[in-house]
Amino acid sequence: MDRIRQILLGLLILTAFDLAAQQKQMTYCNPVNLDYGYTPIPDFSRQGRHRATADPVMVTYKDDYYLFSTNQWGYWWSSDMYNWKFVPRHFLRPEHKVYDDLCAPSVWVQGDTMLVFGSTYSRNFPIWMSTDPKNNEWKEAVHEFGIGGWDPAHFVDEDGRLYMYNGSSNVYPLYGIELDRKTFQPVGTRKELLLLDPDRFGWQRFGAHLDNTFLKPFMEGAWMNRHNGKYYLQYGAPGTEFSGYADGVAIGETPLGPFEHQSMPFSYKPGGFARGAGHGATYQDKWKNYWHVSTVVVSVKNNFERRLGIWPAGFDKDDVLYMDAAFGDYPHYLPDGPADHLKSGFTGWMLLNYNKPVQVSSTLGGYTANYAVDEDIKTYWSAASADKGEWIISDLGMLSEIRAVQINYADQDAEFLGKQQGIYHQYRLWHSADGKNWRILADKSRNKTDVPHDYVELEKPVNARFVKLENIHMPTGKFAISGLRVFGKGGKSKPAPIADFTVLRTETDKRSAWIKWKKPDDAYAVNIYIGTEPDKLYNCIMVYGDNDYWFKGMDKNKTYYFSAEAINENGVSARSSMATVN
Repeated sequence: MDRIRQILLGLLILTAFDLAAQQKQMTYCNPVNLDYGYTPIPDFSRQGRHRATADPVMVTYKDDYYLFSTNQWGYWWSSDMYNWKFVPRHFLRPEHKVYDDLCAPSVWVQGDTMLVFGSTYSRNFPIWMSTDPKNNEWKEAVHEFGIGGWDPAHFVDEDGRLYMYNGSSNVYPLYGIELDRKTFQPVGTRKELLLLDPDRFGWQRFGAHLDNTFLKPFMEGAWMNRHNGKYYLQYGAPGTEFSGYADGVAIGETPLGPFEHQSMPFSYKPGGFARGAGHGATYQDKWKNYWHVSTVVVSVKNNFERRLGIWPAGFDKDDVLYMDAAFGDYPHYLPDGPADHLKSGFTGWMLLNYNKPVQVSSTLGGYTANYAVDEDIKTYWSAASADKGEWIISDLGMLSEIRAVQINYADQDAEFLGKQQGIYHQYRLWHSADGKNWRILADKSRNKTDVPHDYVELEKPVNARFVKLENIHMPTGKFAISGLRVFGKGGKSKPAPIADFTVLRTETDKRSAWIKWKKPDDAYAVNIYIGTEPDKLYNCIMVYGDNDYWFKGMDKNKTYYFSAEAINENGVSARSSMATVN
C-alpha cells in the first residue's frame, strides 16, 4: 500500500510539473528572473562571490525584446518580456580584458539593423552590427570608432540623424555629439549638456540618506527619447550603491539641448524589497506601450552587486515622463496589448508573509530564518548546507488565497566567477492548511534552468496557511534565501485609512521633509505618493513597519504634494487627504 501511495504521489508531482510548464504566464515580479552572471572581476569578490549586472538597455527589434547589460558575456532576447533566452557573445577583441566585456553598453536600432557599442575611452573599440541577433550573427560596422566614452547611448532622431551621449563622473557633465550615420564619425564637436545640481535637487545628493558629503554625486547612464517634438535626456544619479539610485530627466527642444531638469526623478524606487531604479533605458513594447528597465541595488558583497527591474512607464497628457513604482516589486501584468500605464498594472495580489513566523531545517551562523521574510534584499537566511532536503516553512498566520510565490536566492559561499552555462536550481514548493498535511504547490525538481529570482504564478489560487520550500539542487554555494515571498489575498479586511498624515518642511533645508502618520494596527506598510502637482503624484515610496519617513529628495524651489495609503495582506486602504508643503 505504501508503494502505491509513493507511485501516485510521484505521478501527481510529474503532472503538476508538466501543467506548470505548459501554463501561459500572465504576470511578472521584480527583480527580473534572469540567469545573471557572477561578477567576473576578482577584486570585486573579496567579500564573497556573487551575481551582478547593471546598466541595462532594452530595445524592441522585429517584435522581440533584446536586453543587454554590464559584463554578462552575451545578451538575452524574449518574445514576451518574461521568458528570456541567453545568447553567449564576447564583443571585445582579444586585446581587451575579457572580464570587462561590454560594460554599460549602448544598443540602438538603425533602419533594419541593431548596433552595439560598449563603454571605453579607447579609440579601437568596434561598433557591432546585426540583422539576426537572435542567432548571434554579428559583424563589425566600424573596426575603430573615432570617439569613445563611458556609459554611451545612441539615439536616432525622426529625421534619421544619429547622436551619441555619454558621461560617468561626479565632476564632468554628460556630453552629446552628432555622428555621421554611415561612417559613425563625429559631426562637429562634442557638447557639454548637463550637470547635477544637488544644492537645489535633494534627490541628487550622495549617500544612502542623501546626507553624505565626502563625495560629490555621480551622473551617468545617459538615455534619450523623443516625444511630441521634445527631447528627454535621462541620466542615473546619485550613486549605484544606494536605494535612492534613480533616473532623472531633463527636457529640451533639440537633441543637443539646452536641457532643463525635471524636479523629481521619473524612475525612483527607494523602498520595498527591490530598491533602486537608476541607470536604465526607456523603450516601447510591440504595442507601443512605454516601459523602463533599470538597475536594482543589492550592494552586500560589493558596491556593484546589483540586479534588474522592469517598470511600466509613459508620457501623460502634459508630456510629463513618468514611471510607475507603486507596488513595483509585487506581481504585475505582462503586456498583451495597448495599455494606459497611468492605470496601474498591479494585480492586487498582496504580500502574505511579511515578518511572519518561519521554520527552517538548519541555520548557518547569523543568517537567521526571519531574514527570508523581512522584505530586505540585502539580508538572507542560509541553511547550513546545499543538501537535498534542506527546507524553509513560512506561516502566513491564517488561511489565505495564494496566487503566486517568488523565490529569491542569495549567494552564500558561491564558487563561480563570470558567466556560467548549464547551471540550474531545483526545488519543490508545498502548501498546507495545518502544517502537517502537505500537497504540492509547484514542482521544479526536474528544472534545468538557472532561476535566481524564480517567480511561480499559479494557474488557479490555492487556499493554505503554510508554504514550504524544499531544496533539491543548488548551482553553487549553500541553500540561501533573501526573499521567500508569497502573494495573494488574506482572509480578513483591508486596513483603515492612515490617520494624522503630516509633512513638515523647514526653511533650514527645503530639500528635506519629515513625514509622519498614524499607521492602522492591522497594516504592515504604507505607500507614500509624492509630486510637484496635486494630480501628478508619480513618485511612490513603500515603507514597512514604521510610522515616519525622512524624505530628502525635494526641489527646494517647488511646492510639493503628498498622500499615503495603508497596506496589509488583504488589500489597500483609501488614500489619506493631501498634504501640501511650500
